[in-house]
Formats: sequence, structure tokens, C-alpha cells
Amino acid sequence: MADEKLQRLEIVTPVRKVYTEDVRMVVLPGSEGEFGVLPDHAALVSALKIGVIRVHHEGKVTKIAVSGGFVEVRDSKVTVLANSAERQDQIDVDRATAAKERAEQRLATQGADIDVIRAEMALKRAMNRLKSAG
Repeated sequence: MADEKLQRLEIVTPVRKVYTEDVRMVVLPGSEGEFGVLPDHAALVSALKIGVIRVHHEGKVTKIAVSGGFVEVRDSKVTVLANSAERQDQIDVDRATAAKERAEQRLATQGADIDVIRAEMALKRAMNRLKSAG
């Protein structure tokens, strides 16, 4: 498929550029639900929720865990500005499992000094990382 139409995907965080490649399709965790982007997609800007970006290219799917941010689609270029992002092959499963267990423990105790919303978000991020790692 040498003549296959591609689009540029860039995923960046405040710390680093996580992914830059010409790809066939991207599925993103939009704030209102998942949506796919193919080359020549209409221009749009959307908020992203905690979820997994799925990159389809050359018959393979690469998963990237993101913890919110924004996406801009314009002129066959998809730019993701994420709070944090990790490729599935870079996720430390032991660290993510430990973070999940800590968050679950905090939520189980729910003392006056526990920030429940923060613990819930930590749990969602850890579970998302584990889901992305597969």
C-alpha cells in the first residue's frame, strides 16, 4: 500500500514529544466519547479524557495511555497536547499496579484527610496505564 494516504500524528506533553509519525488512522478518547480520525478529516479541536489513543499504521495498532489534554486536527495533521502520555511498551506495569493499589487503599479508608477526588483520578490513571500496557 505504498500509495496509502497518511496523516501526521504528534503527541506531546509538557515534558517531551512522545510520538511523531505518519499514520493511517488515530482513535482518540474524546471528552464526549471515542472518535477516529483519517487523513483529510474536517478541522476540529476537542478535549481529551483519561484513556487510550490507538494508532493504526501498517497493519499494527500502537496504544498510548493519556491522562487528558486536547487534540487539534487540521490539514491531515493530528496534534495531541496531553497532560501525560506513555507508549504501551514504555509503561512500568509494576509501578502502575502499585499506584492502583495505593489509590484503592486511600479510597477504602476515606478518612477526613483523604482527598477523594484526587484518589479517584489516581486510580483512573493507573487503571488506564494498565489497560494500555495490555
